[in-house]
Amino acid sequence: MLQTRAPVVSRPAIGRAVRPAARPVVRTQALFGFGKTAEPETTSEFYQFQVKDIDGKNFKLSSLKDKAVLVVNLASACGFTPQYAELQDLQDKYGKQGFVVLGFPCNQFGAQEPGSNQTIKQFAKSNYGVTFPLMSKVDVNGPGAEPLFDWLKTQKGGLLTSDIKWNFSKFLINKEGDVVGRYGSTSSPLSLENDIKKAL
Repeated sequence: MLQTRAPVVSRPAIGRAVRPAARPVVRTQALFGFGKTAEPETTSEFYQFQVKDIDGKNFKLSSLKDKAVLVVNLASACGFTPQYAELQDLQDKYGKQGFVVLGFPCNQFGAQEPGSNQTIKQFAKSNYGVTFPLMSKVDVNGPGAEPLFDWLKTQKGGLLTSDIKWNFSKFLINKEGDVVGRYGSTSSPLSLENDIKKAL
């Protein structure tokens, strides 16, 4: 009687108890990200900045998550001022796909942006039909520079120095908040279309 009980009872019971218990653990990790398979989320520093819009209200860059952004320092009396029109063209063409032009007026280059925020806002709207967000006037170089621009320059340096050289310099940020391009004043906004498509 002992010889018939031992081989029949012990081995099948062990096999059936182990296999079903292992499978649900693996599936739970794969579906819900629990355990070792989950990767910690990282948020770009870009989204931690807060600036003032052209009406003096707080503007959190975290509101631009999952969007491609072109940051530009603007001027109303510059030889490159007509680039406003191309910037608006890009906003019209790619805005629905998650693209935003973010304009920062600056008077540091040839004193070509001397007006008040409201004067600048009216100029941009009446002359170029601007609908993209305009921020308050800022410095982009030096000890009083807007912290966002200090950070942008650390992400993409320029020629010789990281300082911005003139009006209508441009930084392209992708949907993950990474700075993927820096362009000088002579790079027309429409020439950036292929890079913008990649950033979207």
